[in-house]
Amino acid sequence: MQNYNDLAASVKISDDKKYSLLDADPSLTLIGKGRSAYVFRIHSTNKALKVFFPDQIQTAKVEAEIYRTVQSIDYYPTLYAAGLNFLVIDHIEGNTLFECLTLGIPITEENIEEIDHALQLARKEGLNPSDIHLRNIFITSEKKVKIIDVARFKQVKSCNQWHDLKSAFHLFYSKSFFPKRIPGFILNSIAAIYKKRFLPI
Repeated sequence: MQNYNDLAASVKISDDKKYSLLDADPSLTLIGKGRSAYVFRIHSTNKALKVFFPDQIQTAKVEAEIYRTVQSIDYYPTLYAAGLNFLVIDHIEGNTLFECLTLGIPITEENIEEIDHALQLARKEGLNPSDIHLRNIFITSEKKVKIIDVARFKQVKSCNQWHDLKSAFHLFYSKSFFPKRIPGFILNSIAAIYKKRFLPI
């Protein structure tokens, strides 16, 4: 297998603000695209390669620093390597909270408490967990919590996103009458309204 630098260099991304994926090594399987990067599964490994868009080099540096800060905390992926525009971390087997909701997989009070604990441990390391949303929290196949996409854990301003998600869990989701399976388009619509601050919780 090629080394991580070569694998990252094989990923070609357009520099036209659409950030189209133009090419990648055959040993990489695309598993996601976010606001700042593409993420690939490296074949025959339990590792993921995250390659950042051309204008997100600083984000790559910051996220690598944050992963190094939380390496002793089991709730965050192991960082195996970092380069100018890439990270190599654990590939997580499981479902995001978003996927749990769309598939009807139960989210438990224990899961919520575990996420709270994970975020508190990050705060003890001097970080400020931010941008906590349904797509960057995993419930693994072993029913454990993993949190990814930590690039905004160093921002100074207060972020209420996790507090609001937790409130929604207790006010709505935890009630016996509330549906445990919710279509993705409804979740996306709620998120869009929330971002516009029209949905106080």
